[in-house]
Order: sequence, then C-alpha cells, then structure tokens
Amino acid sequence: MPLTKKKTAPAPRPPRQARVRKEALIRAEAERQFAQYGFEGSSLEMIAAGLGLSRHNLLYYYPNKEGLYRAVLDDVLAEWLQRMEGLVAGTDPEAAVCDYVAAKLRFSRERVAGSQVFAREVMAGAPRFRDAIEARVLPALNADVKTFERWAREGRIATLDFRHLMFSIWASTQAYADLGPQFAILLGKPALEAEDFAAAEEVILKQVLAALQR
Repeated sequence: MPLTKKKTAPAPRPPRQARVRKEALIRAEAERQFAQYGFEGSSLEMIAAGLGLSRHNLLYYYPNKEGLYRAVLDDVLAEWLQRMEGLVAGTDPEAAVCDYVAAKLRFSRERVAGSQVFAREVMAGAPRFRDAIEARVLPALNADVKTFERWAREGRIATLDFRHLMFSIWASTQAYADLGPQFAILLGKPALEAEDFAAAEEVILKQVLAALQR
C-alpha cells in the first residue's frame, strides 16, 4: 500500500507593511500616554483618541490594554538591548565603556517616553513585565559582567562588584530621561540640550573609568 505524503501547512504570511506601520503608530502613541499617565491612568479610548481612531479600530490591532502595554515594553527593551551590545564585543575596556555610556545616554535622549514607561514598570515591581526582564535583561547583564571579569583577570581593570557598576551606569544615564525635566529646571532652561548630555557623558565616564583604574 503506497504511503501518502502529509500535506505541510503553508508558512504564515508576513504582516502587510500597512499593518506594520499602523501598529508602530499605535505603540508610539501608547508609549507616550503610558509614560505620562502610567498603565492604570491610560485607556484604550484615550490612546485611540490620540490617534484619531475609534476604540473598535484599535482593538483590531491590539485586543486589550495589557497586550498593547507589553508590546510597548517589548519594543523599548529590544531597542535598549540592541544599543547595549557593544560592551561584550569590545576589545579595549576604556573604548567599550565609553561607547556603552554614550549609547545609553543617546537612548535616554532619543526615547524619553520609552525609558519612562520602563522605569514606571520597574519602580512598581515589574508586575506585568518581570518575566521578560528575567529572561532577556539578566542574560545580557551576566554577559557584560563576564566581560568585565575577564578584563580584570587579564589585569586590564580593577576588580570590583561589576553588577553594581552596571546598575550605577544604568541609573546615572537613565536619570537624564526620567528626571530630565527636573534637571532642565535646575539648569534654567525649558529642556535639556545636546551640550547637557555631552557634559553628563563626560562626568559619568570620569567616574566609571576612575573606578576601573588599577
């Protein structure tokens, strides 16, 4: 009796570009509103109104607020991790640290709302995103720490608690997104400017490199 070949299911078609663009617009508006009002203070109606859409139309792309919120955080985290990849690939400790701090400050400057949404979630104890942080941030942190430990074994930098070094870098650079308006007030200007980020980069790098100096 001849064997009959099983029919393989066709591969799913990639989403149409129009849908990809619309989803990106929805996430951008949601990111802005989640940053301003938090998860609890935002609603699908508010996000839809900000885009000139009906709630029903928005639900076609994102069926619920929780899913949209996670999509925003996924997008923010993916870009954050992508910008931070240079440390592990670096061969010179000083150059790698300089690039890392510069990339982190660029993220704080260019994606203020995304940084604020992420900070809100973390400050609340990450009730809706803990699994992603553990699954995606922890491996990246471990890889960075191993890189620092290798440089320390090679005698190229001082030995210290590299996890807390990373936490310090994250805190000092992200502050320029989360506390940017306060810093601007204290500097007597309506918003932080490129020169302020350059000054911050210089100060943060001096602190970090001094800590790593043998």
